[in-house]
Amino acid sequence: MKLVIKLLLNALAVVILSKVLSGVHVDNYTTAIIVAIVLSVLNLLVKPVLILLTLPITIVTLGLFLLIINALIILLASNLIDGFSVSSIWIAILFSILLSILQSLLHSLLKESKKKR
Repeated sequence: MKLVIKLLLNALAVVILSKVLSGVHVDNYTTAIIVAIVLSVLNLLVKPVLILLTLPITIVTLGLFLLIINALIILLASNLIDGFSVSSIWIAILFSILLSILQSLLHSLLKESKKKR
């Protein structure tokens, strides 16, 4: 149940950011849910491999290269999913940063509402 709620919150974050950023387009809410699922799977499977392969440059840049890796994963998801598009690498970097912030806010709101019960 927790996983479903987290995926729905991530899909909500994708929809909100697609409304805010002009370079990101999501067709509908179903596509946003698919984007959330695909991003989760890519972060689980592809991201560790990319981090391992780019470890020297990540260390030299003090971890800033991880932003590029996140952007590449978002662009990969954009290529895999019809109805989801990101216009450039710079928009993907901005989308990645804002998505992380928004996900943190939404998940913290979820935790606070559970504590009040």
